[in-house]
Amino acid sequence: MAESRELLEANMAPEKESNEPDNYAFALRGPFCDLQDPKHGEEVDSSVDDEGSKLVYSVTDVPPWYLCALLGIQHCLTAFGGIIAIPLILSHGLCLQHDALTQSHLISTIFFVSGLCTLLQVTFGVRLPILQGGTFTLLGPCMAMLSMPEWRCPAWTQNATLVNTSSSEFMEVWQSRMRALQGSIMVGSLLQVVVGFSGLIGIFMRFIGPLTIAPTISLIGLSLFDSAGNSAGNHWGIASLTTALIIVFSQYLRHIPVCFPTYSKDKNLHTCRVYVFQILPVLLGIGLSWLLCYILSILNVLPSDPGQYGYLARTDLKGDVVAKAPWIVFPYPGKKMVHVKNRLMIAFMHTKSLPFGLGQWGMPTVSLAGVVGILAGVISSMIESVGDYHACAKLSGAPPPPKHAINRGIGIEGLGCLLAGAWGTGNGTTSYSENVGALGITKVGSRMVIVAAGIFLIAMGVFGKVGAIFSTIPSPVIGGMFMVMFGVISAAGISTLQYTDLNSSRNIFVFGFSVFSGLVIPNWLLRNPQAISTGVAEIDQLLQVLLTTSMFVGGFFGFLLDNTIPGTKQERGILAWNKAHEDSTSNTVDSEEVYSLPFGLSSYFSSSSWIRYLPFCPPAVPKRSDGFGANATSEDATSRHPEPSHIINGVDP
Repeated sequence: MAESRELLEANMAPEKESNEPDNYAFALRGPFCDLQDPKHGEEVDSSVDDEGSKLVYSVTDVPPWYLCALLGIQHCLTAFGGIIAIPLILSHGLCLQHDALTQSHLISTIFFVSGLCTLLQVTFGVRLPILQGGTFTLLGPCMAMLSMPEWRCPAWTQNATLVNTSSSEFMEVWQSRMRALQGSIMVGSLLQVVVGFSGLIGIFMRFIGPLTIAPTISLIGLSLFDSAGNSAGNHWGIASLTTALIIVFSQYLRHIPVCFPTYSKDKNLHTCRVYVFQILPVLLGIGLSWLLCYILSILNVLPSDPGQYGYLARTDLKGDVVAKAPWIVFPYPGKKMVHVKNRLMIAFMHTKSLPFGLGQWGMPTVSLAGVVGILAGVISSMIESVGDYHACAKLSGAPPPPKHAINRGIGIEGLGCLLAGAWGTGNGTTSYSENVGALGITKVGSRMVIVAAGIFLIAMGVFGKVGAIFSTIPSPVIGGMFMVMFGVISAAGISTLQYTDLNSSRNIFVFGFSVFSGLVIPNWLLRNPQAISTGVAEIDQLLQVLLTTSMFVGGFFGFLLDNTIPGTKQERGILAWNKAHEDSTSNTVDSEEVYSLPFGLSSYFSSSSWIRYLPFCPPAVPKRSDGFGANATSEDATSRHPEPSHIINGVDP
């Protein structure tokens, strides 16, 4: 998520300059519609090949409310696939395959938290138009943790006829697993909070280059092939149709606009060209396949016998879920406060599960193995987010993010993961790369659009029927979507290698060995869970979680080998990576205007002499009069230089 994360739908790549890669397989360009230039009243050129076209709205501009709402909804739909995929995958590890109502609650919760974290990031974080959502970098460690012998689902939970979703026994089965994830995520996210607000992210990035990032991100997708195969295998025909539709919409029809009637005072009634296929390919693909499953279910073409192949493609298997789901639901992080001081002390003394407050699903617990596994995902998420900040700044007309903005952004993302754990999503949050790519499509880089998107996400989380509807998507349709999404994630990681010298046998060895080890070692340990036996249960659990997390294994070997095997900065891709993250100062606004704290907080803090010791606060600035924008004078803008951004320095071994 982030991650050159999270990465999951058709609008997945920002526009590139001549020296910059096409980071994602679904690189899409072209405007959302024939928008008006707010300064000159001229139409924006709709040519899909015009990469240098001027922004309609830059990062500090405020578009009309209706345009904010329209483009905010688009950003929500862009992130739709990645956000709902995470709770649907987690439901298998949580033993919730046959409890669609609880799945709908998880979907509503992750929508709500994603919207809340988006508002925090845009307002107090890096302050760029970047959306927050669930992260796939934490999905691997979470699934590895749930695959441990003590957390494997009982056999009876796999049989729909034996599951009573309202029974206390079943609720304890899945809620105990959720509480374990909650506590581990909450404690693990503290590392990101500390690294961000302390300014340590710059030190981390010095040692992390393309040969560390490539295997780490690639293995996020490659390690999830089993989930995609299991879902798609329930009906390969429906799954193949879903995959084919997404491919056709996103690759073959992406530059074909659809005309819609619209009205404006200047032109009266006229048509507006909307590139629907490149904006919503995943949603369209899922929707059409879902509709076909509904028709086949009504006509009884799909089998009604649970034992027959294709039964899980029916749409009436969870027909009562929408009716049972409440119209309005408010996800919450805690029920009541409980004094747990003594229990915490005992838990620490015995290094066993420790209570950590109360959550939506009960009292979270923390284990050492779970926390360390989550830390691996948190580090990957931080790496990805730094890259997303630079790409977002370029596409939104902002200068490169200075140190204090990046520190604040990473810290707020850590806070977002903490909130996601407290709310009980079973996941964290991170910056969504696919929404960064949407900025290049719409030519609207205003952060007020992302504020609108955050509000819409919160609304989708509050309306319980929305999550219930998404939980009824047939399993083969989800599998077809996974086939595309996980493939794009893997390709996104591999694309990072273009910064390196691919003719170098050193680089080929580092990447090949890292990826292959990340597949072999976790796969073998999952088949032989008793192989690790040190005599200390806590150490066994720790090693089990780490070594069954493909992303950690591959990233560890990539990091170790890239920093120890001799190689020049150019060969390792450090120089090209730095160059790709250097933005031109043209078509940008003043750094202070973009990255200073809102509501006059920068002026308030600058009155204290100790402000320079806080790495997440901007330098002293004149008092501002607005909340989201800054009214710096032209003299200030020309006399002040932005802080240097975090760029990999590289360490030659």
